[in-house]
Amino acid sequence: MTFLPHRPLFASFAFLRCGLSVLLALCVASPVLHAQQPPRTADYIIAVVNRELVTAGELQLRLNQIREEAQRNGARVPSEEELRQQVLNALIDERVQITHAREVGQKVEDAELDRAVANVASQNQLTVQQLRERLRIEGVDFARFRSNIRDQMQVERVREREVQGRIRVTDAEVDTWLSSQRAAAAKAVQYNIAQILVRVPEGANAGEVAARQARAQAALARVRGGEAFEDVNQQLSEDLNKPQGGQLGMRSSERLPEAFVAAVRELQPGDVAPTVLRSEVGYHVLKLVDRRLGSDPAIVTQTHARHILLRPSPRADEQAVLRRLQGFKAQIAAGAKTFEQVARESSEDGSATQGGDLGWVSGGSFVPEFEDVMNALPLRTVSDPVISRFGVHLIEVLERRETKMDPKQQRDLARKALREQKFESALADWVRELRNLAYIEMREAPQL
Repeated sequence: MTFLPHRPLFASFAFLRCGLSVLLALCVASPVLHAQQPPRTADYIIAVVNRELVTAGELQLRLNQIREEAQRNGARVPSEEELRQQVLNALIDERVQITHAREVGQKVEDAELDRAVANVASQNQLTVQQLRERLRIEGVDFARFRSNIRDQMQVERVREREVQGRIRVTDAEVDTWLSSQRAAAAKAVQYNIAQILVRVPEGANAGEVAARQARAQAALARVRGGEAFEDVNQQLSEDLNKPQGGQLGMRSSERLPEAFVAAVRELQPGDVAPTVLRSEVGYHVLKLVDRRLGSDPAIVTQTHARHILLRPSPRADEQAVLRRLQGFKAQIAAGAKTFEQVARESSEDGSATQGGDLGWVSGGSFVPEFEDVMNALPLRTVSDPVISRFGVHLIEVLERRETKMDPKQQRDLARKALREQKFESALADWVRELRNLAYIEMREAPQL
């Protein structure tokens, strides 16, 4: 199953996302232009984009939020004038995409819209009724609020369809990509390492650390004394790969901790490292199960994973989404709900109806920021919230396996990877072309 969830609205301007309080102002500050409608006296229009307005108040709110987020995160922002121009350009690009999507986009059904509104409320820790009341207090019409969300959904769909349709990958590009993969794989060394892990709790005192170390030393002594590594693993290990005898599976050296690789580099398959390894997690007894020199790129590790996706937007900022997903993770860990239940109820991805199940996938099927975390996860472990260009995820890996791809599968995988590489450039070109075709009128500040 290919992982292609919707990208967040205006993904190329992710650093310009704003929260619910900003959206409330935007709903008031950016109405459709009508012939008899005068500008608001407490605000003024700085740009007309087709029949949409960009106001000075809206621009200032967005600038304020960016500065606040930068201050919280210790990030650097451009100069005042440069930042103002970037934000103004982003707001104009948003209006261009909205008006285009209204013209060519497919209808968003009311049931879909209801679910989206419910998610906006939940991400802001409100019920739908509380959200209605909040809007009323702020002077925002609920129908207009729903209309804004409908616009977002249409833009996401139109953008995905039109941008993907612009991307072309040639056979020659696929051939080059596969050749480079084969060359890199020929140099890569892969290891299958098994471990017996004795964890050291965070904040453990010296006595407890010593006891944990002694337990690991005893495990090493038993293995070196002739006991089967798998038997000692089953009795003593606290590793989540215990059902596989502690084996981590065949992985390239880049996907393993450097200390693990250093400990087994000189070993022969079947050998056990002569000393216990200490890490931040605890103490490890390591065994080299197998080593591959010059891996076959047709042999890939496939992962069976599932995820829960929430998408930040101008209606629910990234921090609100992160808090909500942390709450989901706590519920799952406590047994209050299963991962599958939460995914069905709350995930904003097409996999929600399957409990977030993404099926079996090979490397390169997901975006790197998602895949890197997924590949490092032990089995049956829920990740912390992971930020990707699509939104924010919780990930759980159910199974892993190795399989050999046929030539067609290899070319399909190469084509997917190349399309992903080209997406951001194609998106920028698409927005630029829409902007060139749009009616844009810049207005000066009124004289006081």
